[in-house]
Amino acid sequence: MIQKIKRLLGIGKPDPSRGNSIVVNVEKLERRVALLEDGVLEEYTVEREGDQNIVGGIFKGRVKNIEQGLKAMFVDIGLDKNAFLHFWDAIPAALDAGLEEIQRDTGRKKQQQKISSKDIPDIYPIGSEIVIQVSKGPIGTKGPRVTTNISLAGRYLVLMPFTEQFGISRKIEDPKERTRLRKIIQKLSVPEGMGIIMRTVASGTRARHFVRDLAMLLEQWDEIEQRRAHSPAPACIFQEPGLIERTARDFLTDEIDQVLCDDAETTELIREIAGKISRRAKRRVHHLPTSTQPIFERVNIQKQIDEAFSRQVWLPCGGYIVIDETEALIAIDVNTGRNRGSKDVDKMILETNIEAAQEVARQLRLRNIGGLVVVDFIDMRHRKDQMAVYKAMKDRVRKDKAKTQILQISPIGLMEMTRQRLNESLRDTMYEPCPYCQGRGRVKTPMTMSVEIQRRLNTVIQRHRDTVGDLIVIVNSDVLNRFKSEDSKLLGELERSHSGRLIFRSDPNLNRERFAIVDARTEKTVDQG
Repeated sequence: MIQKIKRLLGIGKPDPSRGNSIVVNVEKLERRVALLEDGVLEEYTVEREGDQNIVGGIFKGRVKNIEQGLKAMFVDIGLDKNAFLHFWDAIPAALDAGLEEIQRDTGRKKQQQKISSKDIPDIYPIGSEIVIQVSKGPIGTKGPRVTTNISLAGRYLVLMPFTEQFGISRKIEDPKERTRLRKIIQKLSVPEGMGIIMRTVASGTRARHFVRDLAMLLEQWDEIEQRRAHSPAPACIFQEPGLIERTARDFLTDEIDQVLCDDAETTELIREIAGKISRRAKRRVHHLPTSTQPIFERVNIQKQIDEAFSRQVWLPCGGYIVIDETEALIAIDVNTGRNRGSKDVDKMILETNIEAAQEVARQLRLRNIGGLVVVDFIDMRHRKDQMAVYKAMKDRVRKDKAKTQILQISPIGLMEMTRQRLNESLRDTMYEPCPYCQGRGRVKTPMTMSVEIQRRLNTVIQRHRDTVGDLIVIVNSDVLNRFKSEDSKLLGELERSHSGRLIFRSDPNLNRERFAIVDARTEKTVDQG
């Protein structure tokens, strides 16, 4: 209890292995933020020099074309690819299911104009200007997805300038606290035509903090309106702050025991942002001076980051999960592995599946992967065991800020779920397709290449029988070893069918799937693969 109080007050030596911690690494080309829960890496975000984070950004765009078949329009916002605006995202949206709508007594009747998707092309014809906000960044070949339902996030509130709706996060479960917040929301002076949402961190916050937060958001919106009025389309009129500022705004809550940073200037910036929240939050920010060992290695994060890119992830019980990312979905397979400890097979399978469900939820959040996710659990005979695994998954995803939807386990042992995907996954951010295998993750065997090269050689011999003499065949060293051993007789027969010699040379730097057939006399390439 004493240790907990000390951590809350920012007293004593920082210990990232206990409680919830944020670790910030600042380098010249890259800034990294890791969220730890009792020493276990839960979230990892990277921002590099020159990166442009447009999610949450507000743009003044111009409608370029309307696709009635897709029920969407494409908007020029000044980027390489036009933004995708679905007609549904151009209709005033209802409050999210995770929010309780609050009816404010303003003394005036709401006059809501009903707009349907059929009206959108008339409201925003081709060439018209439109103010939109990026809800999903460009992923792969797809451009950003945008919406006309603008929102500005503050510390405790979210301002919705074009929607007169009010709500409170349902994650605030205490009935008394919800009643208190309802009273506060009734008293806040919100301009006509605008709405606000109270975020989860609003719980336990005094009324004056909401007044200050609202004033800052309204001032910010006034600046956006000024830029909108004076900027020709297309133009960015608001951009979300950088990684460090976003981290301090969104993560520095009462649940975070400490923030560790290896850069003095950045530490002061975080303290300055934290000071606007509370003195207690400011005391939890610590500078960890650079030593011979990088900060992520000192607090045992680097190893966990390296494991985040592994296809196979081991579980404490000895089982493991295998994660495969495709363009359309994430496929996850659960295996018992080395888990052979329990004589009760049903109990062993349940233990493995529950640990797998918890690890799957963690890995989705850590790797920032989403879309459609299918988890193939080990078959369970009893429905109560299936429900226990389903509950474990539901409980674990509550920590995830991304929206998730989970279906119960099907009769064939599959769990389907979706996870909101706002940006490219951690893998796509850090890696690019291999030029060697072209992203397949596999290369042809020496035998396969031997067959293909012999086939091509035979074609060259037949086609150039009278014009080409000796041929030089340049291959990868693995393929040449195959030629010298198993296929030497076949190549001898092939040479006898040709008027010249076949000379084989290896190039260890040559991709195994590449080869060249060269005319020895002219040194011109006759064929290559």
